[in-house]
Amino acid sequence: MNGQVEKIVIVDLRIPFFRLVMFFVKATLAAIPAAIIVGLLAMVVTAIIAAAIGFADWQTMMRSLKL
Repeated sequence: MNGQVEKIVIVDLRIPFFRLVMFFVKATLAAIPAAIIVGLLAMVVTAIIAAAIGFADWQTMMRSLKL
């Protein structure tokens, strides 16, 4: 590194079709448990907030919000 900056431009990227399909299948399968975990975390956070506000159950919350 002598202080000079080199710029590189990628003009082509060759990925075999089957390998690309397998990557997307793996990414999709990995997203399922991730979505479940995020959903569970959101449910826990929502329950904590509801408990802190003082809503005992769903009907009480709906009546207080007048929905």
